[in-house]
Amino acid sequence: MTITSAGQDDHAPLISLRFLYGVTAVAVGFAVLTAGISLAGRWYGENLALAGHTTSIETNDIIIGQDHLRLPSNVIRFEQQRVTGRSERADLYLTWPGLQGYTDETRALFNDVNHPDKLIFLDISQSTMSRDMSGRIEPIYQHLFSGAILPGPTGLVRHEMKQNSGYGQEVFYTANRDGDTPYAVRCILPAAPALSTSADCQRDIHIGRDLVVLYRFSSQLLPQWQAIDNAVVTYLNDRLVPPNSPRL
Repeated sequence: MTITSAGQDDHAPLISLRFLYGVTAVAVGFAVLTAGISLAGRWYGENLALAGHTTSIETNDIIIGQDHLRLPSNVIRFEQQRVTGRSERADLYLTWPGLQGYTDETRALFNDVNHPDKLIFLDISQSTMSRDMSGRIEPIYQHLFSGAILPGPTGLVRHEMKQNSGYGQEVFYTANRDGDTPYAVRCILPAAPALSTSADCQRDIHIGRDLVVLYRFSSQLLPQWQAIDNAVVTYLNDRLVPPNSPRL
């Protein structure tokens, strides 16, 4: 028995089939896991690059209060707002001066924080005040202006605010417009142009039946205030849907 057993042991394979099967299974498992990680990494990388943006131009019919806006997905900042139906607000971003949404061609403009003058931001909601910023100059803001009126860019004049006005370090720029209400915008000016952001200045306007639009832009764009104001109004009016129009 000892000799036979020893002989059988001498001819036994050094690696059993069971062991080979186990190693193969582990190898296959690692291959599947690696492929899964690679695919997941690619998916995550692509979505990280998009950073919440979308290139989709699918139409969204958004109802805010009494107004109906028809907007492509790639101009809407937040994914949860890219739906058809009633909403409290819509937050948009657009290139300047092209007023385009996020595309493969405009991708760099949306991701480059060193050029804040390339984007403008719009927050649209139902109006809660009867007057927009221009309409509030006479009854409110002019009582808070302090000191001498200073010249500003491209026909604007600059107003400092009273220390106790609640407006902190903000300044107001105004301008008279023939046949229209005066222009008004409030800004927090950066200490240096390199410190400018896309939200240095903000202005609110009324459009549609009952909408207020707060739009923000870099102080570097103040010389273009007339073009920006006209472009924002035209862009949104073109996307207002008349009452009783069918949805797409």
